[in-house]
Amino acid sequence: MTKGVKGRNYQLSIIGRYLVLIVIGLIFVFPLLFMVMSSLKPNMQLLRDSGSLRAFLPVGDISFNNYIDAFKRVPIARFMFNSVFVTIITLVFGLFINSLAGFAFAVLRWPGKNIILALLVATLIIPFETIAIPLLLIVNELPWIGAQGFKIGWLDTYHVQIIPFIADAFGIFLFTQFFKDLPKELVEASRIDGASWFQIYTRVFVPISGPVFATAAILKFLGMYNQFLWPLMTSQSESYRPVMVGVQYFFQLNVAWGEIMAYLSMITIPVLVFYLWLQRAFIESIAASGVKG
Repeated sequence: MTKGVKGRNYQLSIIGRYLVLIVIGLIFVFPLLFMVMSSLKPNMQLLRDSGSLRAFLPVGDISFNNYIDAFKRVPIARFMFNSVFVTIITLVFGLFINSLAGFAFAVLRWPGKNIILALLVATLIIPFETIAIPLLLIVNELPWIGAQGFKIGWLDTYHVQIIPFIADAFGIFLFTQFFKDLPKELVEASRIDGASWFQIYTRVFVPISGPVFATAAILKFLGMYNQFLWPLMTSQSESYRPVMVGVQYFFQLNVAWGEIMAYLSMITIPVLVFYLWLQRAFIESIAASGVKG
């Protein structure tokens, strides 16, 4: 009798947990569902349905006209390519540089590293808006890149959106804290075997650091993909502008909310794809680390 009551209570607790998770999931899904459903409706119907549950349902005059009109107003393919290209290049170099710096702070012994790390962490309280203008003046005075006859400046380019954001204080701090928690015996055993510091980083630390790399990659991707102020200041032509700058195109002349929702639905796709892919890699890395451990 007691076992039956315990089993029933356990089942009820499991059901309650799933119900809570479903409710939390719906809270996060509703805005996306509203965006997608609104992108399929004309402006007047969109505004009329926004005050009821019809805003989350594919009812009324449903079509893909907003998507067609959005492509006519904004070079979406170009903006999408720019954002993905800048984000991926910054992400790849950023993970390498930040993890290497985190390894140096966590493992190597050198004078003043704690002070420098503290100064790096202190920079996190400085909003980017306060340094945007000084940074713009600096990159404007930097020497041009390229061989004689093929030199290019910094403004209105890809590298002005990539290079200043490769290294970031939070990424370095994240890797530093993770590497500090790894067993010191790994370093000692590798040094006894004659491995160099770079070999320890690449062959020992990186293979077992999947979770922190996945976390840093997600944060880096979101931060770069959502860039607005800096690209707006440094990119004058549409050839280099990212998707977030393209949002302002829909607020010129007449505001078409259906087209805005269609545009937002399309530019959300790379974020969802990247997150779902990295979520799987994150889980696999944890499982692999557990098996190896």
